[in-house]
Amino acid sequence: MNVTIVPQTAELRWITPNAAQEIELAGRTCYRSEDKITNESAVKFVEMICASGHESVLEHASASIQITTDRGITHEIVRHRIGCSFSQESSRYVGYHKKLGLLVVEPLDISPLTRQIWLDQMQDAANCYERLIAEGWKPQQARDVLPTCTAAQIRFTATFRAWKHFIKLRSSKAAHPKIQVLTGLISDILHRECPAVFKSQAGSP
Repeated sequence: MNVTIVPQTAELRWITPNAAQEIELAGRTCYRSEDKITNESAVKFVEMICASGHESVLEHASASIQITTDRGITHEIVRHRIGCSFSQESSRYVGYHKKLGLLVVEPLDISPLTRQIWLDQMQDAANCYERLIAEGWKPQQARDVLPTCTAAQIRFTATFRAWKHFIKLRSSKAAHPKIQVLTGLISDILHRECPAVFKSQAGSP
């Protein structure tokens, strides 16, 4: 079975249309100040909400992002539960021997020597998986020999409030280096789509 190195990726699948305007409309309901809405008022209102820390209004907008990363990182992602939904590729049912081969995400800051050691281990794991399948094991059994860096697809849907919390925690220098890089990709997407909410969090670490 082949081993293929894949990069971490993040792709926007959908986002609340006119998100800043929707957040403003929801927020102004509290004050019955809808009469103050203009073509330019949404950005200023959302920036004020974010600066004040009253972020519950941000729950009226959401974004859904398709992610490729490794299984070690997906275990960290799914710890974010409030305001978040996940659908992840299942290694119980996906038979990697059939068409995918073993897809892996390469460690960061790896030297030529340690990279070769790592690649040798990845190929050993792929060969072992394939042999166990040939002996009649199902994918849910054979997956026990797959490494933590096995690539996985995960759909991550969250409110803007939850996304801001995720970005704050996972872009920290205390976070795992891989998730810092992934969070940078996500932050750049969300900043591009709704800078009024995410402008302070833009930029890959």
